[in-house]
Amino acid sequence: VVGANDHRRFRRRRARDARTSAMFTAMRATAVRRWRRRGAIAVAERALNIHEYQGAALMQRFGARVPPGVACATLEDVAQAVQTIGGGDEVVVKSQILAGGRGLGTFANGFQGGVHVVKRADAVNVASKMLGQTLITKQSGPGGKPVNVIYVAEKMSLKREMYFAILLDRATAGPLVIASAEGGTSIEDLAVSHPEKIIKMRLDIEKGMTHAQAKELVTKLGMTKHLDDAAKQLLALYETFVKSDCTMIEVNPLAEDQDGYVIAADAKLNFDDNAEYRQKELFAMRDSSQEDQREVQASKFDLNYIGLDGNIGCMVNGAGLAMATMDIIQLYGGSPANFLDVGGNASEEQVVEAFKILTADPKVKAILVNIFGGIMKCDVIASGIVAAAKQVDLRVPLIVRLEGTNVEKGNEILKGSGMAIITAEDLDDAAQKACSSLKQAAA
Repeated sequence: VVGANDHRRFRRRRARDARTSAMFTAMRATAVRRWRRRGAIAVAERALNIHEYQGAALMQRFGARVPPGVACATLEDVAQAVQTIGGGDEVVVKSQILAGGRGLGTFANGFQGGVHVVKRADAVNVASKMLGQTLITKQSGPGGKPVNVIYVAEKMSLKREMYFAILLDRATAGPLVIASAEGGTSIEDLAVSHPEKIIKMRLDIEKGMTHAQAKELVTKLGMTKHLDDAAKQLLALYETFVKSDCTMIEVNPLAEDQDGYVIAADAKLNFDDNAEYRQKELFAMRDSSQEDQREVQASKFDLNYIGLDGNIGCMVNGAGLAMATMDIIQLYGGSPANFLDVGGNASEEQVVEAFKILTADPKVKAILVNIFGGIMKCDVIASGIVAAAKQVDLRVPLIVRLEGTNVEKGNEILKGSGMAIITAEDLDDAAQKACSSLKQAAA
């Protein structure tokens, strides 16, 4: 029999898991944010992201009200959806990509806009210009994203639009609600121009969102009809957030229809990658066609990889060491091509795969390996580096800095390999040699 003490222990463990997950994710993502601020990269942080139609189905499963819609993989599916979906003479035809700004995006074929409100008779024609094409938005990157699915949704008659989001707050290691009575627009711009219109509510991770808190939010959002139902809708969104291991659920807009009922008209959901082991059905929704294929390949071998725009490939163990390596490369005039963390106990197979990913990038003109041998012994990693360099037929300068357990044996293996591997005494020496190798190659 599960008693009250067991529930308390479970809740405390859940809180501790959330803090640990947040710390790990933060370390992995800090480098990306830092380099994004410098304008060096424009990539998404590694976390499961699902399409709009998938998010709508998930929220509906937990009781949230969403607009009726049908996901279509072919034009025949679109034609059938138009016949079966309810509503008036018009439907909404939406491109499904994992990037924002779809409505103002441009397709590679020149067609403008990834979201259209059209007459039913025109839906197939409009979809034909979108399905199978590449949509480029402000958030997709210059290469755009492929549109493999079209979401045909009922056009809703909305009376009022609001904003509602739940995310993880690092300061309290618990959920934080951010809401506003004004939605359907950029919440970031609203926060700057009218910060008083932003509603914030921190939630106890053990108690969750209470009915009283939901009612308070409903009142602050200015709802006047069906208040109990509206509170239940907010509780359904919180249940989606908790039971699906979300890191964020953003509903923009959270709207009222003409009868005053609340609808999650459009939503974006992100999920904690560390919860994959207990969210297998959810993670099976991952659309790898929307991701950097190098990141997809790296994840298969439990490598943390994020592509950047530089020309010096980095292979490091530990997020902190990776950030330091990227910083010192730039200090000496270079530019990192990636963030690649092989972890603390990488096997030879993982090292080989890491080298394959690095050398597959045509921008990489040199590779810097910076390993601190704690759990991972330097002689073992050195053997893996030599084997990997031979397997991939390495044709760019390779600079290796080892430190820690069995470092002397590791350096002997590198020097005795018969390969042109440049060893370094410390991180400064390694970064300078990596940057110098580029200058020598260009000379």
